[in-house]
Amino acid sequence: MELESNYFGKLKSCIAMGIPSPHKKIFLTLFFIIFSTVTGVGIVVPLLPIYANNLGASGLYVGLIFGSFSFARTLLLPYFGRLSDQKGRKPFILAGLSGYVLISLAFIGTTSVTSLIVIRFFQGIASAMIMPVVQAYVGEITPKGREGYAMSLFNLSMFSSLSMGPVMGGVIHDIWSLDAAFGCMGIFSAIGMALCIFFLPPTRMEFMKDRDRIPIPWRLVVRDRHLFGLFSYRFVYTACIGIIWCFLPLFAQSRFSLSGSSTGVLVTLGVLVSGLLQLPMGYLADRMNKRILVLVGGGVSALGMVLIYTGQSYWDLIWAVSIFGVGGGISMPAIMALAVILGNEKGAMASVISIVTVAHSLGMMAGSMGAGLAMDYFDLGVVFPCGAILMGLGMVLFYSFAHALSSKRDV
Repeated sequence: MELESNYFGKLKSCIAMGIPSPHKKIFLTLFFIIFSTVTGVGIVVPLLPIYANNLGASGLYVGLIFGSFSFARTLLLPYFGRLSDQKGRKPFILAGLSGYVLISLAFIGTTSVTSLIVIRFFQGIASAMIMPVVQAYVGEITPKGREGYAMSLFNLSMFSSLSMGPVMGGVIHDIWSLDAAFGCMGIFSAIGMALCIFFLPPTRMEFMKDRDRIPIPWRLVVRDRHLFGLFSYRFVYTACIGIIWCFLPLFAQSRFSLSGSSTGVLVTLGVLVSGLLQLPMGYLADRMNKRILVLVGGGVSALGMVLIYTGQSYWDLIWAVSIFGVGGGISMPAIMALAVILGNEKGAMASVISIVTVAHSLGMMAGSMGAGLAMDYFDLGVVFPCGAILMGLGMVLFYSFAHALSSKRDV
């Protein structure tokens, strides 16, 4: 118990570095809300392709299970983001977490592929209330010049929980059942609800820089060429994640007949590696050209996708997903730091963050559904080099449209 207490004490000290004293409690609460919630989701997500396949789903339907989640998020992210800029953050975070608890119960009761698609659609709605709003909350309380470090801490909560979740899900599935994994998702989401209720301040007391400012018209927000550059990179990177999450379990199982826990480790490793790099890369992003970090990270991620395709053993796949994770660890803190800087300049933090998160949702949807079609009409393995090509295209678009972003906004 003493060792555990020391660990969390050091973690809290690390998380709170660089955050103004009045906001440390809020930042810590948001950190652990995301940690608990995403851990629960991570337990379930890598098991869904196998579960759907056992129910007789084709590659396209497996893609639809993931794509329906992203479709719902894409529709509602801008709405919830803009509304939270005007009304406050806590109500949306709490509503989304409540939805996650109910959705975990719905997963337990489903017995068809169609039901899985519908449930994932509603899960996407709940997610649209949580992620961009929490990210905007973090951006609001982040001091100038610390955007990379603060957003890397937020990413750390996501990546560390995502790295734990699939392993836990694989073990729970092997020892107990898939229903037990769904139940664990509900428990972790309920923990996030409790943290939100008891530790976040009431809406009227939230720190919001631009609560009384007239919102910038949407046409001016979405037409920003720098925002399009950020959008493009986030889209293609997440499309590659969608390919890996949705089809790497099937690819590895068909080639190497892996157990649930081994598959969980494989999917987790890229997330874990990326999470370990968040803090040093966030620190670096505050001190050098963020655009260069994004391009280097994109190139490394593209290499990882190619190596998955050429892998001849389980250990080859281990190395490939680790390299992909290194790319994400290098580029993501820089991308999110640029989004926070842009959100501050426009006085519409959640609106900007939500558009970047729309790219995440569209990328996940495009990656999973496009890969599903490629699997049905070509070959399962071909989806990974296609992801590498897409990654290269995203890097070109980012460089073209965000060329002036680093020179004007870097600290």
